[in-house]
Amino acid sequence: MGALVTLDLPADAPALTLPWIITFGPLNEDEEWEPVVCGPYERAHALALAEAVVADEDLMAVVEPLQPHVTAEQILGDIAASRLAAENEDLETAALDEEFADYEDHDHHGHDHDHDHDDHTHEAPSIEEIRAGFARIAAKLTA
Repeated sequence: MGALVTLDLPADAPALTLPWIITFGPLNEDEEWEPVVCGPYERAHALALAEAVVADEDLMAVVEPLQPHVTAEQILGDIAASRLAAENEDLETAALDEEFADYEDHDHHGHDHDHDHDDHTHEAPSIEEIRAGFARIAAKLTA
């Protein structure tokens, strides 16, 4: 039996109305393979599909909302909030368990140098370009 991880949200949370994705990956650390990302789905469908897949498999399924941000600033805001939450969780964990004082910090901010190109401008697409992309994706999903 696998594991299902998702957000515990109040019934009126705005995120419940967003599209949701499922990321399937190995449950144990001995397996190494690229995660499989599926979606978008409505939340109830994502949860049901994830439960069905992990029911008899040693897999982990993470069900989470897609954040259809249209600016780099919105994305950076979510990244900052996630980092802050992780820092707070780390502080709480360290306070509860002294063993974490010996935890060796590894650099998990790997950089894929294969994508460094001098001709790439690193400019975010416009809001209109992103929304047009959303429309193209929706058309593919409903075709």
